[in-house]
Amino acid sequence: MTFRLHSIDTRAELAEQLADTVAKALTDALDARGAATLAVSGGSTPKAFFEALSTRPLDWEKVTITLVDERYVPANNPRSNHLLLAEHLLQDKAAEAQVLPLYKDGIHADEAAKLGTAQAEELGHPFDVVILGMGTDGHTASFFPGGDQLAEALDLSAPRQVMTMEAAGAGEPRLTFSFSALHDARLLVLHIEGEEKKTVLDAAMSGSDEAEMPIRAVLNRAATPVDIYWAP
Repeated sequence: MTFRLHSIDTRAELAEQLADTVAKALTDALDARGAATLAVSGGSTPKAFFEALSTRPLDWEKVTITLVDERYVPANNPRSNHLLLAEHLLQDKAAEAQVLPLYKDGIHADEAAKLGTAQAEELGHPFDVVILGMGTDGHTASFFPGGDQLAEALDLSAPRQVMTMEAAGAGEPRLTFSFSALHDARLLVLHIEGEEKKTVLDAAMSGSDEAEMPIRAVLNRAATPVDIYWAP
């Protein structure tokens, strides 16, 4: 288990510090390779971080942003992670970024997963930056306890891919990048806020059953040390 815990006094400060860290990682990638990739998570937690990051001056037109996972709903659905991205990150300077959405109009989720896998492969790997979140059930990405493809999703020997996931706790069917596609990001961040999430994180760190709390796979087996950003 290799991680660095950054405990920050306020959520506003966390948003600014994480934005600075991610902007530097993207700039380093642009300097080294002329392009950069960023995979982010949805939910309410990253909104302030997204808004802070959107103001950072870098060559956004050379950055491709995608989602770690997505509910398989249209982009104008209030529960769409893509809508969250559009409203909070693809603004200001970051409006120039390229976007790889996971939801695809007019096709089944299985076909969208295959298409997303092929499109992500064209970006190269590993991702430069991956920002993960965590639910109170210990899920991250769409690696849900009881998920119908959880074992494959967590299998690091499986191909890098976008895959479908259905679980009782997931609500809608989901698309998610596999752990094999995320675990070796050049910067791998777990962003959580609030005392409840910290309690869940502590429970995850004290056990080993990845099926019970899939965030344990990230903490235990990621190739890149995990930078945990937390504020109360």
